Amino acid sequence: MSDSNGEVTMIRPGLCSVTFRQLAPEKVVELSADAGLEVIEWGGDVHVPPGEPDRAAEVARVTTDAGLAVCSYGSYFRSGADESLTPILDSAAALGADRVRIWAGRVDSADATPEQYAQIAARLRDATAEASERGIALALEFHRGTVADTPQAALRLIADVPGLTTYWQPTVDAPDAVALAEYDALAAHVSAVHVFSWWPFDRRLRLDERKSLWRPLFVAAAANPAPPRDALIEFVPDDDPELLAPEAATLRRWIDGG
Repeated sequence: MSDSNGEVTMIRPGLCSVTFRQLAPEKVVELSADAGLEVIEWGGDVHVPPGEPDRAAEVARVTTDAGLAVCSYGSYFRSGADESLTPILDSAAALGADRVRIWAGRVDSADATPEQYAQIAARLRDATAEASERGIALALEFHRGTVADTPQAALRLIADVPGLTTYWQPTVDAPDAVALAEYDALAAHVSAVHVFSWWPFDRRLRLDERKSLWRPLFVAAAANPAPPRDALIEFVPDDDPELLAPEAATLRRWIDGG
């Protein structure tokens, strides 16, 4: 795949730090580096709380000292009318993250009233403008319980809030063909992918146990003129740190077309 200048671009393999909430940031970095990953999305729930820029700066230092990059900040901003984004942006800036993952409300798109949707979209327009002033982009969590829970809903919100991108992950319990079609619908707007294999429903499998989904997905991603920048492992069976290295090897193989 190539960018607009004709240079080859590769999806970066990485980790969401929420995969190992039980571990200190230093250990998360060590495991990621040893596994051959390139980037980390630091979560705002445990490792890098919002509004603590000194802690964020220290986590950034540990990350870059290990030869890794911070790709994003995983926030729990829910687009509430009176919810402040500023502490989240302070932490993201201290991390050196140019993307913050956010959530579009607390209700499924099918259940949202027109007033609820309008409030969420308005708050996201303001939030996107505030983030942009600091050189930070916002990206939706593609997830049930939000108004970005289907491709159609996410595309509507992206159209209504210029500047937004979205993450993608397989909808829980969606068959492979359905999940791949959902990715295809969103592909032009996907800046990162959450990589996990759950089947059926939320039973955690090793990544390779659902290669029938992931191998075609990375083929499709590679063919896209603007592929996702990052593919981030999110959760492993039993939260087992020993599984990260082999799971990362599987992810790198898929990114490389294997």
